[in-house]
Amino acid sequence: MEVCIGTNILSGRQYDAIESSLVDRCRRRDMEAFGKLVDAYQNRVFGFVRRMINNPEEAADVTQDVFVRAFQSFDRFDGRSSLRTWLFRIAYNLCIDRVRRSDRRVTEVALVEPGEEGETMEVADMRWQPEQIALDDELMGVVEEGILSMSEKLRSVLLLHDKEEMAYEEIANLLDVPIGTVKSRLFLARAHLQNVLKTYLEARA
Repeated sequence: MEVCIGTNILSGRQYDAIESSLVDRCRRRDMEAFGKLVDAYQNRVFGFVRRMINNPEEAADVTQDVFVRAFQSFDRFDGRSSLRTWLFRIAYNLCIDRVRRSDRRVTEVALVEPGEEGETMEVADMRWQPEQIALDDELMGVVEEGILSMSEKLRSVLLLHDKEEMAYEEIANLLDVPIGTVKSRLFLARAHLQNVLKTYLEARA
């Protein structure tokens, strides 16, 4: 993973080397250090939030709230998870809260497929990579609609794994669920998106 800080692009390893120092400075309410962390993560956090709640203005508000909450809570960040995982956990929780306050139904998913808690499940690597699907604006719209038509639980796992390139373990930590549940949700999310695309392409044939 590459992270941009200001005009510098750092590899994940390089960024890890300075992240601890930046977090320590943020704990001391160092606004310069906090600004660097915002620069590094705000676009990725906004992209995730934007696809979770499907409203640009709300997404901007939630993204701002993510960093406000983070700045207020750095003294409780213990470093057991990565800073990225911690920020995306805040973003996920705020998205779910916003959905509930807006009276949009949060769909509960009954995970009865193979790969439930305690089981191992292999997930076919059919990543959501719109740039490799097509450059057709209409098809891209179908992909976005397919993502939005999923439950929040499936959508969040798909975005975190296929878009943010998080490992199963990191997502499990972020969502506080077993790895088997992460794999089940990813399997169901990809199957849902494939079905949406198949239906659309068959209708055009």
